[in-house]
Amino acid sequence: MVNHKSYNISRRNWLKSTGIFSIGTFIPGVINSCIAKSGGESKTILVVSGWQDVNIGDIAHTPGLLHILETFLPDAKIILWKKSNATEDVKRLLSLNFPKVSVIYGSVDAEKNVDNSEVYEAFKASDILVHGSGPSVVGQANLEAWTKHTDKPFGIFGVTIQDMNDGLKELLQHASFIYTRETASIDVLKKAGLTGNHISFAPDATFYLNIHDDEKASSFLKENNLETKKFICAIPRLRRTPYYKIRPNSGWSEQRIKDTEELNNRCKEWDHAKLREAMIAWVRETGNKVLVCPEMTYEVDIMDELLIDPLPEDVKPFVVKRGYWMPDEAASVYKKAHTVLSFECHSPIISAANGTPMFYLRQPEDTIKGQMYYDLGLEDWTFEIEQTEGKLIVDRLREVWTNYEKAKDKLHASMKRVDEIYADSTDEIKKVIG
Repeated sequence: MVNHKSYNISRRNWLKSTGIFSIGTFIPGVINSCIAKSGGESKTILVVSGWQDVNIGDIAHTPGLLHILETFLPDAKIILWKKSNATEDVKRLLSLNFPKVSVIYGSVDAEKNVDNSEVYEAFKASDILVHGSGPSVVGQANLEAWTKHTDKPFGIFGVTIQDMNDGLKELLQHASFIYTRETASIDVLKKAGLTGNHISFAPDATFYLNIHDDEKASSFLKENNLETKKFICAIPRLRRTPYYKIRPNSGWSEQRIKDTEELNNRCKEWDHAKLREAMIAWVRETGNKVLVCPEMTYEVDIMDELLIDPLPEDVKPFVVKRGYWMPDEAASVYKKAHTVLSFECHSPIISAANGTPMFYLRQPEDTIKGQMYYDLGLEDWTFEIEQTEGKLIVDRLREVWTNYEKAKDKLHASMKRVDEIYADSTDEIKKVIG
């Protein structure tokens, strides 16, 4: 375990010569802005996040963490090192909602050097690097570049660690804190010999997503006659995400594609028939509508086949569908929804962040991240799809709509727990950076 005291480095020692000074003179940018505004007193946090933009859940990690830091560490300056290049929609979302956050880009090579001098400026300006929520330590190379070029602390916030290799273990041995987004990852760390009080559970940062696009959402809801709290949302998902379709040059082998298609084709109808049962019961018993919507881009193409076309004729007129969208609009729609039922993990989290009850229909291929629902006391709304019949989903949904206030109270209790964990976690960050 790292001695945190060794990281209490004075500002005059920040500007290390290792690697960073090879740039030469600073380009007036991130570092000058941060130092000028801070007056030499405020701490600066460099956040590495933003893994991909084809999934509103992956997009939502970043604003969720930025909101956590701005809430619990309001005096800190924040720089976002976005790992993947942002689409124009994501750039708009970040600049609109976090105008004080500087966003930088830069790739890390095999020697753990970065191709953008702005990143080195950020290394000098920052007191700590925080790795944002994700399916793994996606920014491992970013952390390794940080440890090569600085001797400042770093930590992990809300990450699933399902697999361990020697390189990752060596890196994590030097982390000042490791907050996993479910307790199952803590067990993985223990088996690898990584233990200590600096390791604990902090759920996915998406639970603190606070961005909205009420104007766009209101327009969509009005156009489709979707009334507040009188529609549910349904989100499909295949067992394995077909990234070979999303990114044709992703390097998938023919055998991997074949295995993925066979698994998806074998399970997709069996899985989604159970969600359709809940959709049918909702429409027939309440007379209200269903919005079928995506969490990932590819799901727009499977909505009709799996959730709409097989429905009885009397139910189909009550179904509306939505194309791919950004998490701010999704958040505004989920806030107006009655309940969100999803095979994807993050739409229910965005729903919870907006006070709307949600069901997570969990497929076994969707990693150990689903454990966070149990960790937060949401087991009654978590359905292991291979052990679940459609009738159980219907019965639980009926319980929610017949006693909606009780359901909202249940969700409120879990979200209060999230608040407490984030407060404790950020207190530890304060201690690390002094």
